[in-house]
Amino acid sequence: MEKIRKITVKDIIKFKSEGKMISALTAYDHVFARILDEAGIDIILVGDSLGNVMLGYKNTLPVTMQEMIIHTQAVARGVKKGLIVADMPFGSYQNGDAIAVKNAIDLAKAGAEAVKVEGIGYLSAISKIIKTGIPVMGHLGFTPQSVNELGYRIQGKDRISALKLFADAKKIEKAGCFALVLEMVPEELAKKISKALKIPVIGIGAGNAVDGQVLVTYDLLGLYDDAPGFVKQTANLKPEIIKAIKKFIVRPYLTCPAYRQAGGRQGSNVERP
Repeated sequence: MEKIRKITVKDIIKFKSEGKMISALTAYDHVFARILDEAGIDIILVGDSLGNVMLGYKNTLPVTMQEMIIHTQAVARGVKKGLIVADMPFGSYQNGDAIAVKNAIDLAKAGAEAVKVEGIGYLSAISKIIKTGIPVMGHLGFTPQSVNELGYRIQGKDRISALKLFADAKKIEKAGCFALVLEMVPEELAKKISKALKIPVIGIGAGNAVDGQVLVTYDLLGLYDDAPGFVKQTANLKPEIIKAIKKFIVRPYLTCPAYRQAGGRQGSNVERP
């Protein structure tokens, strides 16, 4: 049997120099993690978007460290090849470097092979996390944890904000991050940042002229009703799932082994729950 080769941070960095487009999708549970890994996704992100998708929160702000740890553990049990990156949730790195390092370590113990930190205001914490041996992925542009400040809109549209975003990206690289997520940024700006950085730039709603793409899996597959407008779905599975469930609702006894053993007679004396 051929040995499965684990993707590492060094591989992700190397992919950029080789011109290989990096693929990244979110997983929050064991089953989806196994599916994504079997499909060959490079980066499996345990995103704090689980707050919206899995837990029904209005945004990512309520997500706790304990929730991130539980979901990271579930994902880690299903992944053999892809690089597991876990989001640092809101409040886990904003209250001092020591707390940030402790929380990053907790995620690493849960199975994360790297963590993602949003924004530019925590370079000191990022550097200290990296010093512990935990790789960090940066995240600029629209940062969901700052939704109350930024609003849900494209970042870097005017010259001043574009220049700042470009400078911030350079700072993220200098701090030691192995990759950078750019969310909801004009394509031309994302292209310039990607060309200027040695580390991979992974876009989400930032056009195609970057080094990789990341999406929420539930958006990609048409399972989540409130997918962003920039998402190009590869499937629309929600109607198919509803169709399958309705078949079960109409004739649930068909799934009962005793019914099948009785010859499939609807009027047979088979007790159905």
